[in-house]
Amino acid sequence: MCLSAEVDLVAGLVISGAGIDALRHAENRREIAVAAMPVVLGAHQLVEAVAWWGLEGRVPEVAGEIAVWAYLLVAFGLLPAYVPAAVARLETDAARARSMRHLAVIGAAVSLVLVAAMVRGPVEAAVGGRFIAYEVDLSYGGLVVAGYVAATCGALLLSSHRIILRFGLFNLAAVGLLAWLQTSGFASLWCAWAALGSLGLALRLRHGSLVDDHSRGLGRPVTN
Repeated sequence: MCLSAEVDLVAGLVISGAGIDALRHAENRREIAVAAMPVVLGAHQLVEAVAWWGLEGRVPEVAGEIAVWAYLLVAFGLLPAYVPAAVARLETDAARARSMRHLAVIGAAVSLVLVAAMVRGPVEAAVGGRFIAYEVDLSYGGLVVAGYVAATCGALLLSSHRIILRFGLFNLAAVGLLAWLQTSGFASLWCAWAALGSLGLALRLRHGSLVDDHSRGLGRPVTN
């Protein structure tokens, strides 16, 4: 994904559709927030398709600028807190759920820092080959990125449910690869990778539950 606007468009439609189907198969309220991830991430790719078109001059400039801001508000303002909070809601082990909620707080702090940087400006986007390179003026960027990864991947890796753990490993692999490549398209490529990985969640819900019958956790179950 992230090869072109057209690829983002097709991927976004497929992943969003799979997410809507996943929501239909969610067995209880605790699964809804995680089941909604493919919808959120699929819609995110659709927004980036409009950002592509704006940068290529195929839609009015203002439409492209709005798409860039909308894309970054989801990537920077929503996902760092949403992912750990959603996974904590699903978690059946009390100790793990508590740790995930702590990570959600870290994610919320990261979101505040990133959105504040966007508001201060400048926010820039440019086509960087086969991805969009997004840039904001950010102090202590390495620390912020570490907090972002800890909040998102960390919460997934803490899960006592195998499908969530696998999703976390899938995303952590992207972090390692992109860090090694040192690509300026980190945000674009990682979000695309996560969107693709979320199809696993949708498929699992279509054929069963996200919650394992026998989870890895040994603590007391969460009752909610």
